[in-house]
This record gives sequence, C-alpha cells and structure tokens, in this order.
Amino acid sequence: MSRNFRSSQPTLRALGNQYHERLRSIKVGNPLEGAMWYPWASLGAIDTLDGFLGGDADKLLKLMGSSPVLDVGCGDGDVAFFLESLGASRVDCIDHAPTNYNGMAGVRKMKQLLNSQVGIHAVDLDQRPNLPGSDYGLALLLGVLYHLKNPFLVLETLARNSRHLFLSTRIASLAPGGTLDFGAFPLAYLVDDDELNRDNTNFWIFSEPALKRLLRRAGWDIRCYATAGAQASRSDPVTPEGDTRAYILAETRLARPARSFRLDRGWHELEYESWRWTARRFSAVVNLTDRLAPATLLFRFHLPKPVLERRSALALSATVNGTALPTAVFSTEGEHEYSAAVPSLEPGKVMVEFELDESIRAGDGDDRELGVLVSFVGESAITLS
Repeated sequence: MSRNFRSSQPTLRALGNQYHERLRSIKVGNPLEGAMWYPWASLGAIDTLDGFLGGDADKLLKLMGSSPVLDVGCGDGDVAFFLESLGASRVDCIDHAPTNYNGMAGVRKMKQLLNSQVGIHAVDLDQRPNLPGSDYGLALLLGVLYHLKNPFLVLETLARNSRHLFLSTRIASLAPGGTLDFGAFPLAYLVDDDELNRDNTNFWIFSEPALKRLLRRAGWDIRCYATAGAQASRSDPVTPEGDTRAYILAETRLARPARSFRLDRGWHELEYESWRWTARRFSAVVNLTDRLAPATLLFRFHLPKPVLERRSALALSATVNGTALPTAVFSTEGEHEYSAAVPSLEPGKVMVEFELDESIRAGDGDDRELGVLVSFVGESAITLS
C-alpha cells in the first residue's frame, strides 16, 4: 500500500511524532518478560530527515521507491515499523543480538503486537556483512557507525546494495580534555573500552572531514548534511557536553539503477552479485506509473543445462494480476525471453506470477528447488510496457 501526501497533509516530523506516541503506548501496556524496551527515542532522527526533505513525506516515498528498505541497527524496530506504516514496499531490519539492548526481544515482540510484515534478521556486520537482500531504495544507519569495528566495509557494502543512505553518528573536533584540536583534519579517535558511556561496543569517533571522506571513498555522494547537539568546534568523543551528532543523507555511486520490479516469492539468494535461481513458482511486483492498454509482459531468463537433462523441454506459464497468459515451451539451453500480451493495466502495483512445469534439486546437501536463472546485471529481467 502507499499514500499520496499533499501540502495539507502532516509533515514527516508530525507523522513520526504520532507514531512514536503510538509505540510508546503499546510498550507501556506490554512489558517485555525478563528485559526492557529500548529506552531511547529512535524516531527522533526523523525530525532531521524532515528538514532535509522540506517537510514533504511524499519525498521520502520517492526515495524509497518501489524497492525495499533496510534499517541497520534497528533497536526495537521503531523506524522500520514507521516506514512500513507509510507504505514501504518491504522493510528489513537487522541488528546484532548479543549487543542489542534486549537481545532483539523487543523488535520481535513489537512485530507480533503490530501484526507487521517487517523482516527481522540477526546479523553481525563486523564478522560477515551479509545483508538479507539487495537493491534497497533506502538504508538507515542511525547511531550505529561508532559501534562498528569496520565502518568502511559496512558503508561500502551498503553502497553496493542501496541507492540512498540516511546516517547519524557522533563526531568530534577535540581530543579528550581539549588538549588537541583535530577538527580540521580527516582523523578518527578510537575510544577505550570504558571511555564512552562505559560501553565496550563503541569504537571510532570521526572528525567531520574524516566522516565526509569516509562516505565519499566508500561510494557515497553526500546530498544533505547537518549537526545537532554541542557546537561542532567544541565537540569531543567522550563527554556528554561535547556530544555532537552528524546527520547525512547520501546517494550511492556503486549500486545498480532501480529495477522495474520488486522480488516477491520464490527467489533464492543473489549469487556472485549478478544472478539468482528461481524456484518452480516465483513472483514479482511491478510498479506501474501509467495506464497501459494494451501491455506487453517481457521476462528474460537463462535455461540451464541441468534442468533440460530431466526432460526435453520446459513449459513456463504466467499470470498478471490473476489473469492467465499463454504458456510457452523452451527446449534449448541458454538465454530466452517469455513475451505475452496483456489487454490493459491500470497504474499501481502489478502482481506477476510465473510457474514452471519442472524443477530440480541442487543436491550435495542443498535441498533448494531450482527453476531457471535470472540475471540482475544490465537490462531489467521483468518489464511491462
């Protein structure tokens, strides 16, 4: 679902404040067993994003597009659930359970209470920065960067898999005690294990030039920048009175352009950053901006030799918004196109479903059902025109 926000509609800040109150009320009425809800106001960063976007919540929907959204270091998932409520096509949230405030019990409990479809994933980005998906329209990294041992690796991974980034982190100009001013230089301060809030998961506090250089070298172009808290020239890495937060909205130089479709069901993990296996049944959602009458569905895929070894030909059928299209038969290994006419389609989300009459098993302990291979490099594999 999606919403159309007009000038008479509440600002993004107002919507965030309303949702914060909703979540607060839910948490008060539903205490966690043996744990506490995350105590900080995660949605506070929405105030700054509101300023970057001129108070226009519709601009946030355009940033996300029809692609999924990724909330990194989600806490109790407040931001993820808020974006889902605005109409994000899909939201994934990740955190590291051993260092999450309540071991991720909060985000899992809130998902149940909200009857949400948000995907929850326990991921240690410092050990293996494997994201739960790719082609994200927007990634959020709020209050996380100084908890990472390898911030460059994580930022570059996000740049290859997300088109936009909204980030907040602490910065510093002065060394502890104010004895050294490094604010004009691209330097970082490595805090000791008990130096910042007695939290040994804190690591790198960057100067402003270092943070901007880090983003640029990791593949991001900064579009908006702001600070909050202490005056930046008096900021330091450890004291409460020297706490300055930098907020950045950035656009990637590394990720591929947005696809014309969003993955739904029946797709396996991206391999070699280039292709995916499908299952026997698989589907996608195409975001159609204009009415098409008639329309043509085009699906490009690769038919692997192991599939044809099971039989002499493979039949592929499709439906668009429940309307059955003709079945096509393919009997040769290699690249193929399935094309079919659709009488008419109205603007909005269009469900495209495919079904093969045969599949194979990967074998060697891999029990995946494998259908055909689909490339995610170059031309879009599924189009409606």
